[in-house]
Amino acid sequence: MTRATATLCLLLATALWGFGFIAQKHAMLSMGPLSFTGVRFIIGGALLLPLALRERRTKSATLSRRDWLFVAAMTLVFFIGSWLQQVGLASTTVTNGGFLTGLYVLFVPLIAFLVFRTQPHPLVLIGVALALVGIYLLNGARLDRLNIGDALIVLCAVFWAIHVLMLGAIASRTGLPLAITCGTFILAGFGAILLAFVFEAPTLAQISEQWLAVAYAGIGSTAIGFTLQAVAQQYVPATNAALVLSSEALFAALGAALLLGERLLPIGYLGALVIFLAILLGEVLPPILLRRRTRAETVTT
Repeated sequence: MTRATATLCLLLATALWGFGFIAQKHAMLSMGPLSFTGVRFIIGGALLLPLALRERRTKSATLSRRDWLFVAAMTLVFFIGSWLQQVGLASTTVTNGGFLTGLYVLFVPLIAFLVFRTQPHPLVLIGVALALVGIYLLNGARLDRLNIGDALIVLCAVFWAIHVLMLGAIASRTGLPLAITCGTFILAGFGAILLAFVFEAPTLAQISEQWLAVAYAGIGSTAIGFTLQAVAQQYVPATNAALVLSSEALFAALGAALLLGERLLPIGYLGALVIFLAILLGEVLPPILLRRRTRAETVTT
């Protein structure tokens, strides 16, 4: 897979996730956050299982004990981030949810630098700043009154950033993105369901009432979206991937406008443009400049 194709896969994943905010919000009308989280991930894991088993058969790579511990830790991070986002969406708007979740585009390079001392390309940092400005403008250059839901989604963004870094590392090292992602879904899903029976008492009636939201979240957002992310992140650095994934807020706002009647202010459309300019600046220009510099060095030598 080329890096350009991987970037397109990430964009498709963000579109699925952005529209998925609406399904997540609607599901809270009759389901608890743990119940919804558990069902969507079990569905996603079940759909991905045949591909994961095929990947294990066709590749010679195996997971060491250290890899399994890493996957377990990543699953915990993934579960906490998902649960915090779902709880937060119960008391905040879809637009705010998209904006605040997009803060992980800032947290990824910060965590990568603080923990791994990974220095991103300067244009990527500029792109990150532009992406945050774009997301802010997309929300009308203001936030609705902040509440506990907003605070939970900001915290969720921290866990998403950690997940992006961990997934990129383990997928590149093992070459088993589908198996790892499938395992993460199934473990997180059953963990959420067990907790749901303790704290929420879910019923089949609740799930069937929200079957469309559950189906979209399980198939589109989970099985397809996270699989695209896992595969693509083998070819795109974590910071660059986070920059591309920041456009999730654009699709969340678009879906909210089309299906929930939320309308962007004129400045919001400017924000959408700024986001895509940020992606071009941080994801497209660095490889072009690197190729030019390499050619120039080859000619001089």
